[in-house]
Parts: sequence; C-alpha cells; structure tokens
Amino acid sequence: MSQSRPITHCEPLALFEESTVVAEFVRERDDDNAYQSEAALEKAFIKQLQAQAYEYLPITSEAELVANLRRQLEKLNGMTFSDAEWETFFSTCIAGNNDGIIEKTTRIQEDHIQILKRDDGSTKNIYLIDKQRIHNNSLQVVNQYEAVGNYANRYDVTVLVNGLPLVHIELKRRGVDIREAFNQINRYQRDSFWAGCGLFEYVQLFIISNGTLTKYYSNTVRSGHLAEQQGKKSRQKNSNSFAFTSWWADARNQPITDLIDFTKTFFAKHTLLSILTRYCVFDVDRKLLVMRPYQIVATEQILQRIITSTNARRVGTPAAGGYIWHTTGSGKTLTSFKTAQLARDLPAIDKVLFVVDRKDLDYQTMKEYERFEKGAANSNTSTAILKKQLENPNARIIITTIQKLSNFIAKNPKHPIYDAHVVIIFDECHRSQFGDMHTDITNAFKRYHLFGFTGTPIFSENAPGGSKALLCTTEKAFGDKLHTYTIVDAINDKNVLPFRVDYINTIKASEHIRDKQVSSIDTEQALLAPERITQIVAYIREHFDQKTRRTTFYSHKGKRLSGFNSLFATASIEAAKRYYLEFSNQQKKLPPPRRLKVGLIYSFAANEEAARAAIAEKGMVIIEKDELSFDTDAIRDSVAEKFKDDWGDIFQEIMEYLGKA
Repeated sequence: MSQSRPITHCEPLALFEESTVVAEFVRERDDDNAYQSEAALEKAFIKQLQAQAYEYLPITSEAELVANLRRQLEKLNGMTFSDAEWETFFSTCIAGNNDGIIEKTTRIQEDHIQILKRDDGSTKNIYLIDKQRIHNNSLQVVNQYEAVGNYANRYDVTVLVNGLPLVHIELKRRGVDIREAFNQINRYQRDSFWAGCGLFEYVQLFIISNGTLTKYYSNTVRSGHLAEQQGKKSRQKNSNSFAFTSWWADARNQPITDLIDFTKTFFAKHTLLSILTRYCVFDVDRKLLVMRPYQIVATEQILQRIITSTNARRVGTPAAGGYIWHTTGSGKTLTSFKTAQLARDLPAIDKVLFVVDRKDLDYQTMKEYERFEKGAANSNTSTAILKKQLENPNARIIITTIQKLSNFIAKNPKHPIYDAHVVIIFDECHRSQFGDMHTDITNAFKRYHLFGFTGTPIFSENAPGGSKALLCTTEKAFGDKLHTYTIVDAINDKNVLPFRVDYINTIKASEHIRDKQVSSIDTEQALLAPERITQIVAYIREHFDQKTRRTTFYSHKGKRLSGFNSLFATASIEAAKRYYLEFSNQQKKLPPPRRLKVGLIYSFAANEEAARAAIAEKGMVIIEKDELSFDTDAIRDSVAEKFKDDWGDIFQEIMEYLGKA
C-alpha cells in the first residue's frame, strides 16, 4: 500500500492578495493508480488537514459535540455562558424543536448573529460564524462520528466551524464509483442527520471522493428533499441529483480532482471560509447554491479591478473595467449579482447599476436581487422611478435597462449622480452595449467602472464591417478580458451536454475554382433553390428520430426522458420562411402524431426595443398580435425572443469554436 502523495505546486492569483481559487495548480508527479483503502484514504486526508492547521478532535458522540460547540462559541465571542444561558440559547437559537434544514441554513447564511438573553436581563450578540474577519473562526475535524436515527450510522469525516458541522466528507476507496459516496450521503440525510439535536442538518457543503475523483455540492434544501426525509413520496427527485455536484479547479479551469490536491486548495482555510461566508447564495426558492470556481474567479477579478483602478486613479476609463467571457448556461446571472452585492459593500463605491436589455430578463433578475437588497428591483416603468432610485442614498444596487438609463441621461444632462463613484455591470453585454446608448452612458458618468458579462464576445474578426469595426469589439467597449470559461470548458466539466455536428455537402464545386473567380454567382439564390430545400427537408424528416435519439431513453435530473429537441438555423429570414413552408407542405398529408412541430422565429428590428421604451415612457400600451396564433411571417412573442437569446448565443459560440478547430 502506497501512502506517498504527489508533490504539488500552488500559485496564488497574481492580482489578489488572498484569492479563493489558485491561479494554477501543477502536479509534479502522478500516482493515482496506487491502491489505497478507505481507511488509509481517510487517514491521509485527516493528516493533510492537520498539516493545514485544522485541529483534530477525537469525539464520536453528540454530548461531546455539543460541549465542544459551547466552548468554540465562547471562544469566538469572548464570553462564557452560564449553564442556564447555554441551555436556553442552545434550545432556541441553535437546536429548536421545530427547526429543520431550511431554518438552520437560514441561520448560517442570513441570521448568523443571534441574540442571547443573559441571566442579569441584558442581551448580547452571539456570532455563530464571523463573516467579516473570517480567520477568527476555528476549524476542527472529526471522524467516525456515531449517530442513531432510523439506523445506526458512522460518518467518515466532518469539518466543524466554531463547533458546528458545516462541511461533511464521505470517502470511498480508490476504484469505487464516486456515486457510491454520493448515495451514502443521501442515506445519511434520510436516516440520521436529523437525529438527536439535529446538528448535522447545519451541513452546508458536502464533499464526495474516491481518492482519484473529488466533487463538492451544497445542501440544496429543496421541498422534494424535505418530503423525502419525512418519508413521503416526492416527484421532485432532482433535488439530490448527482448532476448538481461540481468539480473544483484552478483559475485556468483545470480540474483538481485528487483528494489530497483538492484538500490543499479547497480546504485551505481562506478558501473554505470564503466559500462558506461569501460564495454561497441562499436564493428565493430557499435553495442553497455554492458558486463554482470559475464564478468565484470572475467575481474576485472584478472586485480586484475596482480596487486597483481606484487606487491608481484610473476610474472612468476602460482600464477601470473589463469583461467576463462565460459561456451561455454557465450561471452568469448568479455570478453578476453576487459580484454586485460584494461591490456594493466596498467602502469607496456609492452605487452599483445592473443594466439589462430585455423586459423578461429584467423581471427574472429583479426576483433574485430583491433577496439581497429590498427595493433594488423596483420595476422601473419610467425614468421617474429610476431617478428616485438614483437619488436615494439607501438604494445601493439598482436594476435597470439600458434604454431607461439612456432616457434618464437624455432628460437629466447635469444630474449629481454622474459624479458618484459607480460600478456599472452589463448583463449579456454583446447585445446592446455598442451604439449611441453605450456612448451616452460612458460620457455622462465621470467616476465609473464598466464591466460586461457575455457568452459570445465580439472580437475584431467577427465585428460588424466598415471603417469603425474596431470600435465595436467587446474589449474596446469594456476593457480587458478578466476571465474566460468557454463552452469547451463547460463540456469538459459536464455542465452542458456535448454537441454533435453532421456536415452534409449539397453543393459540389470544382477544386480549381475559387469563390473570388465566380463572384458574380448569386450564392444565396443557389442555396435557396426549391429543389435543394425540398431534399434537405426530406433528409431531416427521414433522419430526425435517429439524430435526436427519439427511440432512446435516458435519465436526466431524476426524470426518464427520450430524445432531444433540435435547432435548425438559416442564414436569413427569407430562408427560414421558405424552409418552414416546405416542412408544412411535406407534412400536410401525415397524421398529426407523425408531424414534426416546427416553430419559426427571428429577432426584432434593431431599434424596435428602443422605440418601445420611448412609447412606454409616454404611457402608451402596445397591443401585440394574438400570441396563440401562428404567423408564417413572424412569431413575435416573448417566448420566441427568449429562445433566440438563450439558444442563439450558444449556436454562435459553437460555430465560432468549430471555425477555429
């Protein structure tokens, strides 16, 4: 049995004094194939934690756990409980009879300062965890803790923060499927975490590992999970889905999977405490989300750029901002609103403006922001409401659309807000930041930091043509690229499904002919020839079930599914209409169950949203066509627009990736 571990090298992020994610992690040798039993793996893990200044605590019972909790809270808060005070505080503020996972998670994430009523009638604030001075918190490790609920269980390893079990680690020997550890935790949640005083319901993060592979995930506290604990049947099984587990990685998106390597980085005191106190989000659905490493890096890079550019007196220039390139579906909204929340708390910052481009996104984001800053997400139906928010010193985070902000600037050319120190964050910045509105905003504000989030940045090679093409790139508009997480990274992490592209050549040209030699040929007309469209549609119909796996069943997020949907992209609206009509023609004699359902979508005109905003400012109401009707010329409803934004980005990114491959 080999106990030796690879020598590793950790390098902190160059620009951040205490970064949560290491810049680059390099393993100097690899012995993952060496056999290691579960007991040996557990021993090596605890030894590594001790080397990182964790205190090992040889306790195995609840009485010992509660006694230690009392000592650690006394140490953290610089006081001593009387027996009566402790009994009351413990039974009401820590282990209430009616407290479950949601209440305990709320206590850690939102109500970590509890009120102690002392014997003399006075009150004192008791910190369960210190979120401002994180290194004041104590870290201990216990193993083989015994609990008896429905069944007797013995847990592998648990990390205590100030005596509370906040991180639990389940191990399996090398060679065993990591899912076995995941399933073991699910059994503990069902059978014994709630037992006794229920202190293990405080666990915020779970770690699963077979030595070679290591992942982490949060206690999601979903209704389906609670129902399962109560012995009820739940249809919502995705609350505990393995799909919610995440890989840890360095700032270059290279996974850190070996347990000891994971321990050296993830369990570094600053990293673990930062994740618990800064990078967990308890959302509107009372679900605990833990940010992934690329999200944390992006957030800290933005915060560091704000600090360094302010100190260097570069505020109001591209050097004070930057952009984040994270692929569609990677959680940009979560990253951006956590960034906004943390930027708001910087002493030098007066306000944070979160700028979006669409009404529906505005609404979705409003719900999330309302959890962090009451009143921040008022539905700004007019510039008057936006003006009141900008003038309110207590409104530190404001959500608005780029159109409303531009209208405000036009109506208030000399407003005092322009002299405030502001952070402006653009969501999906590739859509609307280029143009007069973006220029108006950057010209009006004097002391700003401008940041953009995008899944499809615009570079010089894919910028609109013309003499001003270089002015239309994401870098020119926002500054440096601060972090990248592409669709290739997402596929490698299994955060998105891989894609498959079949290329079928329908037009064959002679090898010696170059396009520039036949420039007079109308390529679009050739591609839209009726015979060609007929053959393509027939091919799609013939192979659709095969390509989309309609006859193959699979499990996804706890559901049994068959097949996939598909996206058919054309080069123009005219082409889309012709293909739609051909699909309709070829399928009109088929019975309804055998017909493919085809929806035709295309975007609004370039300036239509701005026109709508102007109309809304005047109090007018726009009446749309019946959203339930189907127009072969256009489907102009919110569903179509959302589909375009969500899937159009990913399709563009895929095409760009394939073009570079």
